[in-house]
Amino acid sequence: MKRFLGKQLILVLLLVVAVTAGAQRRQIHIVGANDMHAAIEYFPQLAAIIDSLRTIDPALLVLSAGDNRTGNPVNDMYIPSAYPMVALMNQVGFNVSAIGNHEFDMNSLETLMGLSNFRYVCANLATDSIPLRRMRHSQQFDVGGVRVGVIGAIELGSRGTPDAHPDYLKHYIFQPAKDVLGEYEELSRQWDVTILLSHLGYEDDIQMAEQFPWIDLIVGGHSHTQLKADEPLHNGVLITQNANKLKQVTHITLTVDNGKVIDKKAEYIDVRTFPKKNKVVENMVKSFNDNPEFKRVVGRCETPFETHEEIACMVCDAYMEEGHGDVGIVNPGGLRVESLPAGDITLLDVLKMDPFYNQAVAIEMTGQEIYDMVWAYGRSSRYHFPYMRGIYTEMTLTMTNKNKIQKVRLLTSDGQPLKMKKKYRVVTNSYMSSTCKFLTPDRIKPLNEQTADMVIRFLKRHGTVNYLGERCQGVSED
Repeated sequence: MKRFLGKQLILVLLLVVAVTAGAQRRQIHIVGANDMHAAIEYFPQLAAIIDSLRTIDPALLVLSAGDNRTGNPVNDMYIPSAYPMVALMNQVGFNVSAIGNHEFDMNSLETLMGLSNFRYVCANLATDSIPLRRMRHSQQFDVGGVRVGVIGAIELGSRGTPDAHPDYLKHYIFQPAKDVLGEYEELSRQWDVTILLSHLGYEDDIQMAEQFPWIDLIVGGHSHTQLKADEPLHNGVLITQNANKLKQVTHITLTVDNGKVIDKKAEYIDVRTFPKKNKVVENMVKSFNDNPEFKRVVGRCETPFETHEEIACMVCDAYMEEGHGDVGIVNPGGLRVESLPAGDITLLDVLKMDPFYNQAVAIEMTGQEIYDMVWAYGRSSRYHFPYMRGIYTEMTLTMTNKNKIQKVRLLTSDGQPLKMKKKYRVVTNSYMSSTCKFLTPDRIKPLNEQTADMVIRFLKRHGTVNYLGERCQGVSED
């Protein structure tokens, strides 16, 4: 009898051990969004996706990798600026957001943080005076007993600051992410899961994975890189990222066993075609969109704008004509619309094209200075090279990398090489002039109007425009 009871006790103990081991294993679910750029019109679908996933796991974590704002005047021109996005993110239930470079637009980051029900994380950002109320370098969450640590990071450009207007970056101190993330390895040992919420860009995320393999997951943004479910692990680290403006979001499933992540999966969900909408969020969006002024017609396009370059040609022409310039220059990132259908052009269309409230400026520059400015700005890739009218750009790309520029020729409108010593009146936006290191303030003449207003006046003057097939850049391979 004693032997029988002993066997029973052993079986019970084995069962307890098995149950305990099973209890130690848990799946956590995460939604990762990035570079939403105020695409509020798709928030009803996003909310419905999150609602559906919360039925699977009520402890669902919802993360944004930054650039929540900028690109939609309905959001950006609201008072306070970008409040609609914060209100919608609060309603949907975001837990934490990285700080993207566009969070600094309109100098309203601190105001937006005060209105947010979620935290912001950024390990490589500090302030020299005013503390950011809801920002942390990292944030820990308890997800059903699993300790999840989230660290934030923001990209830094060639000037050592994020790609934002310098006027909006005063009082902030930045360090390269690679120089500070190592400080969190010890802290990560206290967490079961370590997530880097990154606004660095895909290539930099790969470097972070190589340098810091103790990170389990990188939810990335900034480069608008659409990854897929079959994206391989990088040094054991799962990296996710989506294209901009809520085309897709990522559903990430991590399996945690005894304090270690043993399995990582990413599923990419199309937002815009999702068959359900959250009605409360849909009504909020309708309320924010209810501004008749945005529907005012300012011009008409005879044919559709089919490319980003066609839109840039019109904008640069507006700069030249309204600013009485020889040359018009706009940075590619300064234009946020890729295409436009034929028909009426509304105030909202123009403000979506040029959503940054940049001031128009005029500068007297030699041909050599124009070359130096645009080459310094755009040499990293053909997609960053400024658009110009009054000057035609011929790019030669390397054979091994069709994105990398090997050399550039600048030609006048009649096909002749630009005269390097001749002076030209250049009309551009205040962001472009602020990034040019050799331009002193006394050389930059404000035109006392916003660049979007120039485009509006240009359209009103012409009535109907046609830029189908217009080019300002030629590309060839060496």
